[in-house]
Parts: sequence; structure tokens; C-alpha cells
Amino acid sequence: MVEQDYIMRIIHEVVRTFLKLVFQIDEEKQEDVQFEDKKVQGNFENLCAMADRGEINQAENILYEELEEGNIEYLKMAVLFYEHLNKMSNEYLEKCDFSRIEVAEGMKHVMKMYGYDSLAETLI
Repeated sequence: MVEQDYIMRIIHEVVRTFLKLVFQIDEEKQEDVQFEDKKVQGNFENLCAMADRGEINQAENILYEELEEGNIEYLKMAVLFYEHLNKMSNEYLEKCDFSRIEVAEGMKHVMKMYGYDSLAETLI
């Protein structure tokens, strides 16, 4: 349990730092983030709704299908999606056949895809 809480805090701090450095988004305003591309906005809302229904693995698969290298809006979508998952309880994630480690690994993978390898390495 302590390890899971530690991982949760690490993920949150990496997301907070990343959003501030790359997108100039303050932590308090994360909930109000809008995407310039309405398609990305719709995709993000759909992915979060799927995760909320317990379809986390399916949502993550769709996320990877949607990612466009070089399109920074998709990177923002992915980071915010993983932050959405990170806010979920360990019990809920386990019930959905997902884990906190998978949240960290997913974030790490996406960040590396977009060239943020050094920041990604701060994750577990």
C-alpha cells in the first residue's frame, strides 16, 4: 500500500511538472484544460468515460491507436489521461485489471515517444 501511494505521488508530480514546463498549465487549472483540436478534446473525453466505466485497457489501446507523433495535442491528451487514471483508487484499478505501475509505464512510454526521455526516466 505504501509503495502504491509513493508511485501515485511520483506520477502526479511528474505530470504536474511536465504540464507546467511543456504546456504552461498550472496544477489548479488541470481540470479546465481545453484542447485546440476539438477531435482531440472528444477523444480525451471518450477515453476518460471508458476508464470511468471500467474499460481502462480498451481505452489505453485506443489511446495508442490515436497518438500522432509530433502532434503535441495528443501528448497532452495522453498525459492527462494517465493523470485521470492515477486519481483512481488502487482497488478500482485492480478491479479493472490495471495497476498503478501500468499507469507509470504508460506515461513513460508516451513521453519517450515524444522525445521526453529524460523526464520519463524519473518515473518508476
